[in-house]
Amino acid sequence: MIRRIIQIDEDKCNGCGACAAACHEGAIGMVDGKAKLLRDDYCDGLGDCLPTCPTGAITFVEREAAAYDEAAVKATQEAKKEPLPCGCPGTQSRQINREHTAAPADTCADSAAPAMTSQLSQWPVQIKLAPVNAPYFDGAKLLIAADCTAYAYANFHNRFIKNHITLVGCPKLDQVDYSEKLSEILRQNDIQSLTVVRMEVPCCGGMVQAVKKALLESDKLIPWQVVIISTDGNIISE
Repeated sequence: MIRRIIQIDEDKCNGCGACAAACHEGAIGMVDGKAKLLRDDYCDGLGDCLPTCPTGAITFVEREAAAYDEAAVKATQEAKKEPLPCGCPGTQSRQINREHTAAPADTCADSAAPAMTSQLSQWPVQIKLAPVNAPYFDGAKLLIAADCTAYAYANFHNRFIKNHITLVGCPKLDQVDYSEKLSEILRQNDIQSLTVVRMEVPCCGGMVQAVKKALLESDKLIPWQVVIISTDGNIISE
């Protein structure tokens, strides 16, 4: 029968496994470091895996495929003694509503830090996992931060995360070009401003370069700034 089913572009797949974790039916698996559609009859064509893919490697196609076999899916999961999954919690997009209180005064990293609450307002935060069209991006002040900055700078939540939508990554460890994902986020949403927070180490320059490229590719004029954090936890440039 001709029906809608997913298609995975192996050249675009970075092997993160987010789609396999999000697939409700277990139709997707990792083979030789790449995501593969293992069985047509396990794919229901609803596409819960699409928004989890950080590289846009998954699309819908209309082609000849076996009909979705719900009974076979349930039988396989029962044989594994697993309940029907509802997707990987780490990739499920959600907004976090907080009742903000007055923030404590900004402190240096070497000062005694006051007790504070999280200012994070959405999930996920990893650039690779964030869906490009999440509702929380509409009208957002976007913070793009290198992973290490929140550990180095003591008052990171109140100084940077508060009132921002936060995306984090490490260009050295991820070894991916974030610019394509970021340009789609900028292109498809009404982003009000963009703040990049990076460490002083050279490899963090990749974060800034990705944002510059994304701004050019999005063809939007969005005010942006770069803040540099020293390895001893101080702001050295903004």
